[in-house]
Amino acid sequence: MGPGPANVHPQVLDALSKPTLGHLDPQFIELMDEIKSLLKYTFKTESEHTFVLSGPGSLGMEACLVNLVEPGSKVIVCVAGYFANRMTQIVSKLGGHVVVVKDDWGRAVDPQKLESALKNNPDTKVVAFVHAETSTGALSNIKLLSEIAHKSGALSIADVVTSLGAVDVYVDDWQLDAVYSCSQKGLACVAGMSPVSFSERAVHFVKNRKTQVQSWFNDLILLGSYWNGPGKRAYHHTAPSNHYYGLHEALMILKDEGIENAWKRHRENSTRLISKLKSQLGLEPIVPDGERIPHLLAIKVPEGIDEAKVRSELLAKHNLEIGAGLGELAGKVWRIGLMGYNSNEKLVDFCVNSLKDVLKK
Repeated sequence: MGPGPANVHPQVLDALSKPTLGHLDPQFIELMDEIKSLLKYTFKTESEHTFVLSGPGSLGMEACLVNLVEPGSKVIVCVAGYFANRMTQIVSKLGGHVVVVKDDWGRAVDPQKLESALKNNPDTKVVAFVHAETSTGALSNIKLLSEIAHKSGALSIADVVTSLGAVDVYVDDWQLDAVYSCSQKGLACVAGMSPVSFSERAVHFVKNRKTQVQSWFNDLILLGSYWNGPGKRAYHHTAPSNHYYGLHEALMILKDEGIENAWKRHRENSTRLISKLKSQLGLEPIVPDGERIPHLLAIKVPEGIDEAKVRSELLAKHNLEIGAGLGELAGKVWRIGLMGYNSNEKLVDFCVNSLKDVLKK
């Protein structure tokens, strides 16, 4: 019950054990098409440039940036945590000029700061931000951030690694040009796959770049010929078909529940967990109400408590794993996840009772 991976749905585990298909088998091509359709539903997009990368969410981050950032181009990155900071590192490696809009760890990105940065940097080509910052538990208003970026003529890149499947994401309505996620959190699947989606604006930019994309594996045009090619697809890489079976099953489960119902379930279980942590243990989230990721709570460690020892005893005594703080929050918080299959009332009670037992010491 940490920041991911979360427990995998049993039906997904069964799907992973199906006989392996070749990556160009006609049945596998059908599976790819079904995954694309299910991802369009999950991302709330009609973009045909929606597919899965064979790698973790970090690969999705790099794919979005490497396609939309050219050497020398100016990129604003809204940084309020560990993973947004990783974006700045990738942009620098690509030869982009990074402008950082900084907010405190544990707070949402301030839209006014982005507006100010764009006024000072009108030649900005790309604005990148994290929706649900895994390291802090803070949820930003990326609909507004995207609107601000587009007013200045910049493309928008959004990290929805922790939000997809668990909290509202509307790729088309929010006009997000490139988004990337992962498989092991809100989608309740195993790690190792990164769903991505690109707008027509983003694809137009890639097709008209002045320089080549600085990656072969992540080149959007090459990937598109594998995922979108009519009839026989162009070979790109040996896709992990068993992982794709698992993702397909996870997306089917999500669609059967109804994604709006899944969002509601995550909100309700978050409210239940926060209430019980406060009333029974006196524990509080560090992120203010209204800026909080419902399914990933950064809980303040009380004075005098060895947070690492608590995590160790939870694992040894109760077989319960929760996360530690990262970066500026290291040693200051526990990160408790209620993601995907783990978002249920039974696990809320299990988490609270386990913490109660360990903290009594």
